[in-house]
Amino acid sequence: MPTRLQPATPLRELTQRLSSTPRGARLARRLTRYHLDGWGIPYDSELSDAVEAIVAELAANAVTHGRVPGRDFELRLALHAHTLRIEVSDTLSERRPSGVTELPVPEAASGRGLVIVAALADVWGVVGRDVGKTVWADVTAPGC
Repeated sequence: MPTRLQPATPLRELTQRLSSTPRGARLARRLTRYHLDGWGIPYDSELSDAVEAIVAELAANAVTHGRVPGRDFELRLALHAHTLRIEVSDTLSERRPSGVTELPVPEAASGRGLVIVAALADVWGVVGRDVGKTVWADVTAPGC
């Protein structure tokens, strides 16, 4: 009997829909820390801090710039081998990040979130969905 190759499946995975409110964004950060710790990435480790900051920025963007009243956003974390994939999906297709991560002028009140994501992630991007978009980031998770 020939050996079948199986598709790579995550070692650990979390998918959670959250309200598109500041409270939902805060809960996304807390859930991230909790699950990372359960997956062997301890609280207050450099990796945990970086992933929490990425989730904080992407969730804040989802509830601020991607919010559609009455619609939730979705957080997804997936640990594959030595890579942690972070995805935040919202339901607004019209406002997509450009992928350009230049610092805004010092007086600007916003515009630094994706610069932080780009600095902490190995790679990040945005993809469309049937309804809305998903902003994702990959972070190397050594030892996992």
